[in-house]
Amino acid sequence: MEDGRIGETGNFKAIVDCNSFYCSCERVFRPDLMNKPVVVLSNNDGCIISQTDEAKSLGLKMTGPYYQARPLIEKHNVAVFSSNYNLYGDMSQRVMQTLKLFTGEKNVEVYSVDESFLDLVNVPDHQLNDFCNHLKKTVEQWTGVAVSIGSAPTKVLCKVANRLSKKNKRATKGVVILNTPEKIKEALQQTAVGDVWGVGRRYDIKLQQEGIRTAWDLRNMNEEWGRKNLGGVVGVRLIRELKGHSCIELKDPLEIKKMIATTRMFGKPVLQLEQLRQSVATYTARAAEKLRRQNCCAGMMQVFVVKNDYEVTYKYNPETFALHAALPVATSDTNELMRYSLPLVEQLFTPGSRYLKAGIILSELVPGSCIQSSLFNEMGKEKDQALMETIDNINFSMRDDAIKFVASGIKREWKMRQGMRSARFTSRWSELKEVV
Repeated sequence: MEDGRIGETGNFKAIVDCNSFYCSCERVFRPDLMNKPVVVLSNNDGCIISQTDEAKSLGLKMTGPYYQARPLIEKHNVAVFSSNYNLYGDMSQRVMQTLKLFTGEKNVEVYSVDESFLDLVNVPDHQLNDFCNHLKKTVEQWTGVAVSIGSAPTKVLCKVANRLSKKNKRATKGVVILNTPEKIKEALQQTAVGDVWGVGRRYDIKLQQEGIRTAWDLRNMNEEWGRKNLGGVVGVRLIRELKGHSCIELKDPLEIKKMIATTRMFGKPVLQLEQLRQSVATYTARAAEKLRRQNCCAGMMQVFVVKNDYEVTYKYNPETFALHAALPVATSDTNELMRYSLPLVEQLFTPGSRYLKAGIILSELVPGSCIQSSLFNEMGKEKDQALMETIDNINFSMRDDAIKFVASGIKREWKMRQGMRSARFTSRWSELKEVV
């Protein structure tokens, strides 16, 4: 059998996936909810975006509208939470830092807020099982977040292993290691082709029509067939990965973004220009903070709005309108960016329209050290930088936008709904968990 170099030291990778991550974060501070149904809702409490196994067993559907699921939720006393991204982001960092302590920072690829790939190059193959089980136990003990681990010679096979570890948690105890040709074959035969990482809905239909039902069927196709039928080199890599040949290596974290966007749905339709201006001013300030955090400046901005003028707000497809502005000198100063973003809002606004969403996108990013400004503006530039640094430092330490530009508004009635949000236990002194 040609499955990779199974048996050689340092040939394995792993993926660590947090179970029902948002719900798991809520349970850390609500131990009374262990083994009980829990769901977390999307922005504006619209749809279910995370649910525990107990909630899933009741028939609740992921991405299903909350108002449709509400009768079933109330009938079974399901705990419901609004999204608490401050909490989830902080808990995610704690999980990732724990993983880096075990494998080294360079051997961890943070794939998403609740998933990371690991390169187990320093783990002898005969210790894989003990290492993965110890890692799982430690992450759960240190952070309170339940995780599942799948380990195999390739990233695609790791995803297969991880799916099986979550499918039957009692039998696998949350850890599946595909370290022999026999285990790989059995795992692939148990995996529908549509559940393979990299096979989307369109390819799933196509493969089913070709009689390819399982991941094992796909693995047995030749590479030239994959090149012709699965998007060229992408298809070749997928088949090779299923055969145990590593083709998709861990990626270095993208520290410098090429584009920065800040956008939110409104808590209720916005009808007035002033509220629309406040929202875009707020998003401009947040995007500018992100720019300064990575020491970059933007040379181009886009402001967009989403509106729906029908009486039933979400019944019809909303329309998006956008305008661009090229900045004469790339900048990260909030006040300078607002000089260009707010006039664009005024051009986009139509009296009588119902606006559902707005946002700003900053692009053409360049390092802040490379900006050549006017000779007469050099002193003003230094003052602006000192002001921005001071505002950022105060807001970072005090939180909740302690200092903000007046254009951002005070009441912010347009903010998204979070009627059932839990406290930000780990990032706000005033919201620390109290133990009685």
